Amino acid sequence: MSDDEDAMGSQDDDITASQQRAAGHELPRLALPEEYLLRRVSVLESEIEALRAVAREKQRLEATLAQMREANEHLVLAAVQAQHLQEDAEAANRRQNEFLAMLAHELRNPLSPIGMAASLLDRTPDATPQQHKLARVIGRQVEHMAKLLDDLLDAARISSGKITLSTEPLMLADVLQQAVETMQPCIQERRQTLQAELPAESVVVEGDQVRLTQVFTNLLANASKYTADGGMLRLFARADPDEVCVSIEDNGNGIAPEIIPYIFDLFTQGPRSLARSEGGLGVGLNVVRNLVTMHAGTVVADSRGAGQGSCFTVRLPRSGHRSVDRAPAQVAVTGGRKRILVVEDNPDTCATLAACLREEGHEVVTALDGRSGLAAALERPYDVIVCDIGLPGLDGLGLIRAVRAAVGTGTRPLAIALSGYGQPEDQARGLEAGFDHYLVKPVGVDALLPLIGANADARRA
Repeated sequence: MSDDEDAMGSQDDDITASQQRAAGHELPRLALPEEYLLRRVSVLESEIEALRAVAREKQRLEATLAQMREANEHLVLAAVQAQHLQEDAEAANRRQNEFLAMLAHELRNPLSPIGMAASLLDRTPDATPQQHKLARVIGRQVEHMAKLLDDLLDAARISSGKITLSTEPLMLADVLQQAVETMQPCIQERRQTLQAELPAESVVVEGDQVRLTQVFTNLLANASKYTADGGMLRLFARADPDEVCVSIEDNGNGIAPEIIPYIFDLFTQGPRSLARSEGGLGVGLNVVRNLVTMHAGTVVADSRGAGQGSCFTVRLPRSGHRSVDRAPAQVAVTGGRKRILVVEDNPDTCATLAACLREEGHEVVTALDGRSGLAAALERPYDVIVCDIGLPGLDGLGLIRAVRAAVGTGTRPLAIALSGYGQPEDQARGLEAGFDHYLVKPVGVDALLPLIGANADARRA
């Protein structure tokens, strides 16, 4: 390019710059290279630091998320394990209750003929005084064994929540009097003295008649058991405006201070020497506490120490009712001779029960299994059918259903169930099947005969 051309290009550039300035466009000033680089480095460092912070936060969140996932996995595993443990515990509880029910049934079966035989021996006209005495000893021990079984089953049912109360207004004096009458033979046998100060008839509590009587019977039994022959027992009640207080004192063995906090726990008993003969499973007081709690009450134990006697105090809320309508007393009548069918697969129980009933003048036919019992029941009419539940071939429930269906609306016999199965659901099934009464073995003749006698006339559906 010539010098003239260079001069002309330079002139054009000047003209273009002048035109841009004239148009209001200022050309940017170029920063020095070092200053520009430093500024860019600073910006980049800030951006890098921000990215590092974001990366650290991401790592923290990822670590937290991993911990949460791990914790969630542990929680799921713990929940599954807890569910399995609960299922295992429920299964174990069911097996325990089934075992206890079967144990009670198996133990009640031999107790029944023993008790019947003792009753028969006691009723024998030519029995010697010694025989009468032995028969009554056997009878008392059978009752004691039956009570131990009842306490054991009650403890199991309470712990599994299977006991419900049928509450109604009750005169406290009636409840206490029934407990005293129940324990009086045992107290007299040990030549102990019981001072009972009962409350006025106006003192009313809301409760279950059977269960409250059981509470005070257990406490009296406990006081008698741990008091020496010839000792002193005292029952007294006090009524306050809002609650009643019942105390049972004794001058017996007392309770060591270290035992008192645990005296109502299951299977708890005080120290026992080899010479001591008091029986028990350590469940009676546990049943007492649970039943009192179910009645919205409290029970406490107190003692000045070993050999200083003890005192158990029950507090219950008073009822708003001022009186209770008394049911008319039921009078047992003989009702004359009855035709009775006894269906029982235990030969000893069947034979002794039949002998006791024949001793009372009744005509008795026996059967040792359900099918032969049903055949006998349909062959001819009976006034009373006394039937076991656990029978071979055809159980007692099926037998009585068949009898009721065959009789229809006509004259039907009085049906009494005798069973070693004594849980509430067992009794409910028996009554639903058609039994008029459900008695739990061992059953004394004195409990059976009034039911037979009080139904002298044939029953109609």
